[in-house]
Amino acid sequence: MIKAIVNGKSTFAVNNDTKVTIDNQAVDWSAAQLPTGDYSVIMDGHSYQAQILKVEKDTKTVVLQVNQQVFEVVIEEPIDQLLASMGIKDAMTRKVNDIKAPMPGLVLKVLVTPGQTIHKGDPVLILEAMKMENVFKATADAVVKEVKVAERTAVEKGEVLIVLE
Repeated sequence: MIKAIVNGKSTFAVNNDTKVTIDNQAVDWSAAQLPTGDYSVIMDGHSYQAQILKVEKDTKTVVLQVNQQVFEVVIEEPIDQLLASMGIKDAMTRKVNDIKAPMPGLVLKVLVTPGQTIHKGDPVLILEAMKMENVFKATADAVVKEVKVAERTAVEKGEVLIVLE
């Protein structure tokens, strides 16, 4: 389930079967992209025109204009919700020198080597935890100083995986 938090207050839950709930009540909706790039949205029998003003991938934020009213929507994917429940909500977005395991897991793939220059958003490691594959990405431009783990090895929460300069 994906959560969408609108203007820091209202929470919407979007399930895999495309059903939307607001305060645990199902909402009937549909949307279609118009030739102008805007969207026509019908929700509970009401028609709305929506336009995407800005998308910020780093913060998973979308700014929308719906019928001349602006909304900021923050998206929480299942991994974000899991990290928040573990008390490490911002672990994937903070700039840190060391990339640490936010939870116990198995290193599936190391995507960088020592001395390699990486850029913000580049994938550096894939960790399997709780039957989910989590791709760790660089939070800033950096150089890989040291890779402290090997593929197919188990790691503990807080263990340093990759050291960046």
